[in-house]
This record gives sequence, C-alpha cells and structure tokens, in this order.
Amino acid sequence: MTYAPDNRAFYDADSHVMELPNFIIDYADEKFKDLIPPVSYQASLVTDEEVEEILANGGKHTKEHIETQIALGDNLIAESKEIQALGAFDRTDRSKALDMLGFKKQLVFSTHSVVTPFRDVRGKAKYVEKLVPKISPELRYGATRAHNRAMSDFCSQDSRLMGVGVVPLHEPDLAMEELDLAIKSGLEAIWIPHYASGDRSPGHIELNPFWERLESNNIPFLLHVGGSPLQLDRSWNNNGKPPSKDWMGGGENVRAKDMVVMHQGPETFISMMVLDGVFERYPNLRGASVELGAGWVPEMLERLDWVVKSWKKVDKNLDDISRKPSEQLTQQMAFTPYVFENIGNLIDNSNPNLYLFSSDYPHVEGGRDPIGRFESSLGDRAEDIKNLFYTENFLRIFPEARV
Repeated sequence: MTYAPDNRAFYDADSHVMELPNFIIDYADEKFKDLIPPVSYQASLVTDEEVEEILANGGKHTKEHIETQIALGDNLIAESKEIQALGAFDRTDRSKALDMLGFKKQLVFSTHSVVTPFRDVRGKAKYVEKLVPKISPELRYGATRAHNRAMSDFCSQDSRLMGVGVVPLHEPDLAMEELDLAIKSGLEAIWIPHYASGDRSPGHIELNPFWERLESNNIPFLLHVGGSPLQLDRSWNNNGKPPSKDWMGGGENVRAKDMVVMHQGPETFISMMVLDGVFERYPNLRGASVELGAGWVPEMLERLDWVVKSWKKVDKNLDDISRKPSEQLTQQMAFTPYVFENIGNLIDNSNPNLYLFSSDYPHVEGGRDPIGRFESSLGDRAEDIKNLFYTENFLRIFPEARV
C-alpha cells in the first residue's frame, strides 16, 4: 500500500530538499566557498539542536530514526515533516519515501538555498540593505551554479525525482550561461525569481534568448514562494499595535498581512509576460506557479482579457497578441492551489486545465493529507476533471514525465 491510491497516476508538482548547512557550499567553485553563507534555519520550525544532531551523525539520520519513519507506512506524509522527514536531505532515503508516497514523479525544489542567487534589495529601506547587502553578479551566478550542481546530484539516482534549478534574470548573458549548464546537468525545470530582475520586465527583448532556449529544450519555467521577498515593507505593519506574529509564532516569516498579498508578485510577473507578448512569441513555452496559491487565477484571466481587448485601441505594443490571454495561460501555464483553497470552486470559475496537485513534502504547509483535502473540495466532479488535476495537467507542462 502507498499513501496515493492506485486508482490513478499522481504527479506531485511540489516537494523540497531540507538542506544541511553546506548544501550548496560543498558544490561551489573554490573562490565562492567562503562567500556563500551556510543554510540558516533561524526563521523556521527546525532547531539548531536538530541540525547539530544530524551533523554529529555524519550528515545522516540514525538507523533507528529511519526505521521509525518507514514504520509510519501510509501515515508518512502526515507525520514525517521538515528536517526529520524521511529523505529530507538524503537522496537514498528520499527514494524510500517516494516508494511509500506512491507518486509517479515529484518536482524537487530547494528550501533555503536561493538566498544568494535570488537576493534583491531594490527599492527597499536602508535597514533591509544592512541585513541583506547587495552582491556582485559574479557571486550571484556562482551561487546559482553551486545550487544547480547540488540539486542535480540530489535527484541523479532516481528518475522519479525531477530536479528544479534556479536562474536569476538580472544579467541576461550570465543567465544564459547558467541556463545551459543547468539543462546539461539534467535539471528538468528552472525556477526564476518573480520580480523585475535587473530592472527589466520579464518580456524585455534582451531576455528573448532565455525564453527561446527554454522552449526549444522543452524545459518549463517555474515561479515559487521564496522567489521574491516574503514580507511587506515595514511601513505596512506600522499601525501602532504590537508586532504581528508569523504563522510559526515568530516574526521573521509569513504574517497575515504578507499572506493576503502574496499573490501580487506572481500575478504581476505573469501579467507582464502576457502583455509583453512572451507567450505569443514562444507558443510552446510552458510554466507553472507553485506554492503561491491559485485563488487569484480566475480573476487574473478575466482581467487580462478585458485589459487587452480595451487597451489594444491605444497601446500598439499589444498588437501582436492574437490569442486571448486566458487562452495563452490555459495552454501554457498551470497553478498549484493551497490545500485550504477550494479547487472545485476554482475550476468552476475558470476551467479544469489550469491546476496541479502538489504535496509540498516534507513541509508542514502541505498538510497531513493533501489528497484528502483536495478530494473533499473536488467533491463529486467527474473523474476526467480529477484526472486533469492529479495527472494530465502536469503532463501538459512536463510531457516527457509520463510513465
């Protein structure tokens, strides 16, 4: 028995490595090893004691711990979480976990290792620049290369694990160099930051070669939480009241005000790609927005359609858009809802081709029973609609993943 029932093929659009401190440092070129900061779990559910215990055991879980995790059986996804999860950072153990979960394929993102590749302080207050200083292009892309080597190695021994590389778009020429290396390393998708990297729109003509290379190599691009600063500018929380707690009880992670506007980053990024004609120029380019929710998608489609229809009268930059934006995104994009969102309602308000199943293993945000939660909101909708959500929409974005 596996967690995923055998009545259909389940493809998981979101999972993670829980990196040990030197995860990408070990893969960095020598000149960058002292410049890339180690992974920090300070603002997470993981304690320093947990990390130290794992490091003391040679960077592995103990045999007893692994046996306890395997004994969970179908409850693995409910009980095995964060750095203590089976396969959180060990690729051999991750294969055991995937055997138990029963997913055909699983996208694998890093958790904390994009800090240096994606670092951005444009337009931020001076206090942010002190905490997150600007970095040189050389270091940004050196850390990118190290990250992608590490992710490629983690996923190299199990074809079910689909490694996700990162490529920031700040410097188009360097982005192309790292993209080519990531593709050659076997990574199967590229995560890009969803802000105006390098002060350019993602549809800037200097980035055309980047989108063309992805399209010609059948490599999707991905947006993911963490691809843009998680927190609002401090001024929005200056309301004269005590500081807000984040969802884990501290103050460094996602708070209520951050969560309510988190969709604005990916929605802006995707909308700019549509209005700049990226999907029109590259009709076989595919992408997905992952762990950024999907409740905003139906309204975005409607808004883009009427904006293009209305503004075409005055904006000549929209003349090349021949397909309705909603058609472009339905054909070329997909979105993962959170477990607490009503996927059935989202489908009813847009269409069933837009959404992907994801587990977020081993993060706690994925819930204790993601399939059960999604099944509850899908209700009695037809089996072909459920099959799109769990299987076929993933394979539209990743056609070579079919098994």
